Amino acid sequence: MRQTEGVAAPEETPSDVPDVLGPRLRVVFVGINPGRVSAEARAHFANPRNDFWRLLHQACFTAGLYEPREQRALVGEGIGVTNAAYRTTPGSGDLRRGDFAGSAERLARIARELRPGWLGFVGKEAYRGAFGERPELGLQPRTLGETRLFVLPSTSPANAAVPWEERLRWFQELAGRATGLPLRDAVRALVVDADGRTLLTRFDFRSGPVWAPPGGGVEPGESDEQALRRELREECGLRGMELGPRLWTRTHHFADMAGWGGQTERHYLVRAEAFEPVPELDPEAEGIAAYRWFAAGELDDVVTAPRRLAAHLRDLLLHGPSAEPFDAGV
Repeated sequence: MRQTEGVAAPEETPSDVPDVLGPRLRVVFVGINPGRVSAEARAHFANPRNDFWRLLHQACFTAGLYEPREQRALVGEGIGVTNAAYRTTPGSGDLRRGDFAGSAERLARIARELRPGWLGFVGKEAYRGAFGERPELGLQPRTLGETRLFVLPSTSPANAAVPWEERLRWFQELAGRATGLPLRDAVRALVVDADGRTLLTRFDFRSGPVWAPPGGGVEPGESDEQALRRELREECGLRGMELGPRLWTRTHHFADMAGWGGQTERHYLVRAEAFEPVPELDPEAEGIAAYRWFAAGELDDVVTAPRRLAAHLRDLLLHGPSAEPFDAGV
């Protein structure tokens, strides 16, 4: 049997790839089982085509981009890794039900003895193998004591049908939830001109550029309208605007805003003549890298927040605002 790596571990593990565990980690990631590349390297997710390590970094779980051989350093970042099944196979399809015998009990023991904040299952099949239930992606109703459970898309190259952006979205949500920090209360304005174009601001995150409607946090004592008037004046130089209806809401968990584990937003319609943004505050200090007016058709070629902003804008221009605000998704 091979010794578990890390600061501490509940027991030795009969696996070609040692567990990486320690007490009170933020997240222990649970893969399905070792593949042959990982077994040869004695490292988790060692296939160079596996996105796991890149997703960890892009979602802000880790300060740097680690290589599989550096896996023991994850404990210092509050991260651990184990597998639902220990037997090495050419592919997860070669696993048998018996390979998961005792998996749920072992994960419960990890939760009880090491007390991680979260178990993050890398793929639905890792969760199903352990608990015999087919889960949806995201937060699970099941808990193991105080440890929460979360299911992520598989990062295997065999799961290439799931786009990178979709995988990253789920990793970012878990990263934000795992901070234990509250969500910031915020408002944003969908500023639309007479030609149906919308003004967006670009933020350059570790994961890449994202275009979003202008807006920001609601300060104590402010109403949504007061916050939007202040934000639009400070960020864009827009004054004398007429606030329209609330269009949709959006909740986004992430770990790259100091002091917050994400943001919950209310988006309002603001009609305005096209103008050149002249911000009162330094855009760089606000994290804004650029401004641009977009037609709905141009939004399909960029990453936006919300992701389906192009479809939401087209629907707004065609049918007008919805009778009730809706959840716009991440």
